[in-house]
Amino acid sequence: MCESCGSPAFGRFSRRSLLKASCGLALAGGMAVTGLAPASAQSPPQNAISAEAALKRIMEGNARYAANTPNERDFSARRAALAQSQHPIASIVSCADSRIAPELAFDQGPGDLFVVRVAGNFVNEDGLASLEFGSEVLGAPVILVLGHSGCGAVSATIDVVRNNTTLPGHLPALINAIRPAVDAAKTDNPADLMAAATIANVRLNVEKLKVAAPILSARVAGKRLQVVGGVYDLSTGKVTLI
Repeated sequence: MCESCGSPAFGRFSRRSLLKASCGLALAGGMAVTGLAPASAQSPPQNAISAEAALKRIMEGNARYAANTPNERDFSARRAALAQSQHPIASIVSCADSRIAPELAFDQGPGDLFVVRVAGNFVNEDGLASLEFGSEVLGAPVILVLGHSGCGAVSATIDVVRNNTTLPGHLPALINAIRPAVDAAKTDNPADLMAAATIANVRLNVEKLKVAAPILSARVAGKRLQVVGGVYDLSTGKVTLI
């Protein structure tokens, strides 16, 4: 244990200060190795809004993006404030695909979105920990699992399932994470398996997050967190909630 952790003054810190001070180690603008401080223990941040308002705001931003009428932004205006803290209005689980950037797709600025990205937009243990931080510590009232059309990870999983092939390296781990969605989509024999599997993958991960104990499930039950899913259309830039 470091000296600061063992000092009498340490016990007088707020739970938020614990994150910043404990052992001198901080992650993601305030997460320390000793634990998480609930956002409810802090005074409301300047952009504290309900889940409904947050979802409305990002969907309005997507409409602007799709119409090519994004808000003009002075990125230097908030830089000093953001260097001190962050208060995102939503967490996004997005694919790593280079053709979609959530901050652009929802016309939001730095500090507005807490984004977790992985090929295939599924939730693994590391992603779940990040989302717990975004909700419990940063107070983001919404998690949006965002799939997209033409997802290479979903397409590769379909090919593996159909042809019973094995991919090299660590790619099988990615395939195994998405395969349950492909298997679920196949049961309905859809005309477009790719589209059906993309939607199924989003929905499976939404449900996974809703029941993720102990943090996210408690926040969902307490109506402090809303978990939703959507699909981004690469050809139009529009996000459709599902």
